[in-house]
Amino acid sequence: MHRFDNQTVLVTGGTGGQGSSHVRAFHAEGANVVIGGIDAERGDALVDELGDRARFAHLDVTDESSWSAAVTTAERAFGGLSVLVNNAGVQNPPALIEHTDQATWSRILDVNLTGAFLGIKAAVPALRRSTEGAVVNIASTMGLGGTAHYAPYVASKWALRGLTQTAALELGRDRIRVNTIHPGVIATPFIHEPAAGAGAAIADFYSPEPFAVPRLGEPADVTRLLLFLASPEASFITGSEYVIDGGLQLGPALQAEAA
Repeated sequence: MHRFDNQTVLVTGGTGGQGSSHVRAFHAEGANVVIGGIDAERGDALVDELGDRARFAHLDVTDESSWSAAVTTAERAFGGLSVLVNNAGVQNPPALIEHTDQATWSRILDVNLTGAFLGIKAAVPALRRSTEGAVVNIASTMGLGGTAHYAPYVASKWALRGLTQTAALELGRDRIRVNTIHPGVIATPFIHEPAAGAGAAIADFYSPEPFAVPRLGEPADVTRLLLFLASPEASFITGSEYVIDGGLQLGPALQAEAA
């Protein structure tokens, strides 16, 4: 018996570094998985790897009709939808606010915030038909404080917190729980490759060495928390935020003086 037997999970950004980790783990725990994304080649490869109980749905999270099609894929293929993971996200190239163009601002908010809004809107009817439903929004520690040069990304993740809490209030009586995970710096291409238009990756100017847990996070660190929040084990948790950052938000750790 697995935690997600007879349940169907839709993961957006499901072919990326964190997304593919989430998809594989849900599948290993017995779930039917719908891999939402725009990279059909990688999506099809992941479906081939997993075999039964996996489908790829071409999903542009900024497009409402694309969301409707993805939810329909879940219901037609597997008979329902139990869990939505709003994992898709994009990063802006670092720039001061005065040098950030409106097109960049709009693009980041469209994917990171509007995408989650449209996802909840599209998935709610199907989630209501489940015995219990869960939505988990993947935000960021940048949604907990200001970060210079990343105004669009920071704003999108701050707003995602408010969307999560509002959805939790609206959907709790429908037995649908909505929570947020705030990862810190996780070792994925998102961190190791420059954002479009950027000259350097985040990993090029970040070192975890001063912090309480002196390493980058791994996708599996986030996945383990996600599985808990999406499962019946978290049936009394909604509207909550979970930080997983190795102590980054605590600030630098004191170093012991040499004897």
